[in-house]
Amino acid sequence: MLLKHTTAKEIERKSLTINPAKTCQPIGAMYAAFGLHGCLPHSHGSQGCCAYHRSTLTRHFKEPIMASTSSFSEGSSVFGGSANLVQAIDTIFTVYNPDIVAVHTTCLSETIGDDLTQIVSKANEDGKIPEGKKVIYCNTPSYVGSHITGYSSQLSAFVKFFSTATPKKKNVVNIIAGWMEPSDMREIKRVAKEMEARIILFPDMTDVLDTGLNGKYVMYPKGGTTQKDMIATGDSKFTIGLGEYCTQDACIKLENKCKVKFEVDDIPIGLKATDRFIMSLSRHANVPVPDSITEERARLIDMIADNQKYFYGKRVALWGDPDTLIPLTEFLISLDMKPVYIVTGTPGKPFDERMAELLKDIPEAKYKSGANADMFQLHQWIKQEGVDLLIGNTYGKYIARDEDTPFIRFGFPIADRAGHNYFPKTCYTGAINLTIQILNALMDHQDRVCPDEKVEFQM
Repeated sequence: MLLKHTTAKEIERKSLTINPAKTCQPIGAMYAAFGLHGCLPHSHGSQGCCAYHRSTLTRHFKEPIMASTSSFSEGSSVFGGSANLVQAIDTIFTVYNPDIVAVHTTCLSETIGDDLTQIVSKANEDGKIPEGKKVIYCNTPSYVGSHITGYSSQLSAFVKFFSTATPKKKNVVNIIAGWMEPSDMREIKRVAKEMEARIILFPDMTDVLDTGLNGKYVMYPKGGTTQKDMIATGDSKFTIGLGEYCTQDACIKLENKCKVKFEVDDIPIGLKATDRFIMSLSRHANVPVPDSITEERARLIDMIADNQKYFYGKRVALWGDPDTLIPLTEFLISLDMKPVYIVTGTPGKPFDERMAELLKDIPEAKYKSGANADMFQLHQWIKQEGVDLLIGNTYGKYIARDEDTPFIRFGFPIADRAGHNYFPKTCYTGAINLTIQILNALMDHQDRVCPDEKVEFQM
């Protein structure tokens, strides 16, 4: 039946969320931990929590996700998990030998009130943490926030436990990556290299969650931001955070701790957001924008100009994470499309403020954020007045099937398609990839549904 019983009539819901447009904090913390080289994420809670977080990431990346757990029993759930975590730390370093263990909490350990600072200190005093190894931690209860909140908390922990200032600043710019694919991070590094800008990118999932298959298993791949680079972020001359929800807290913490000034930009998705990122990097790294980057921009503009008639006036529904929805909405408007329905399950005023600004010339547009912004609400809006295109994660496939609407997978999680962690959506090259996806989805649908006499060889 799928969602065929969704009605256009809305009924006010205060305590009920149906198909939320988010997932839980620990997933974000676990994902961010893979951006440090030699790091093993650790879920301080039950085995079931860790299994869910690992399986969600595995389904998305099609890669084995390695993480450990405190394996709470009934006794741990009542009396606390301190002994479990101390034992886990000892076992992890003995058996798996990572350089870093990144502990994040779950609903259960947060409800009990486990004090991670005290527990990790005890493990260190008991000699469970070998010399040269590191245990970091952050609090990520699932009953507040979302995976984006957990990702942000983990990035703040990186700064807290690693970033160190010395008297001498270096001519290096930190780039703190918001939630994006390894392919997006690889593209940002490529652009920085093309501009000859010296950067430290963290977290960095390239060569960690997009590795090749060579017949040899490596538990800790060569990728990820190194401890040396993470420590050196305190000596960088500036920080650029990409995505306010994911990176602002880490930027603030780094400024307070190491006096590194910062600005927070949108994730460079689309033309205008990429323009802002390129100019910011050029300004703060004190490097010119090379002709090769300008030519990439020109190719994107040429593609948009050549195909503008297919974009014009098309109504789009979006869902996902605020840091990607904001620049994506801006890009669709640049294409003369109409993003009319937008929902994110991550709470926060910045999303609502930016949407009000971006959508001021689209009076029919509706947007919503927070726990009550869910896929059921989005479907009800679509039932009231349909759209030409859907853009979001896999959870929208049921709406796409029910409404027979073209659908582009974008964001997290994508469990039913491949390639998203290999083809970037960031910078000008990523915008070209996204533009091609939009065009193909609209044209494929037109070819499929139009009458026989309307099928055209050239569109």
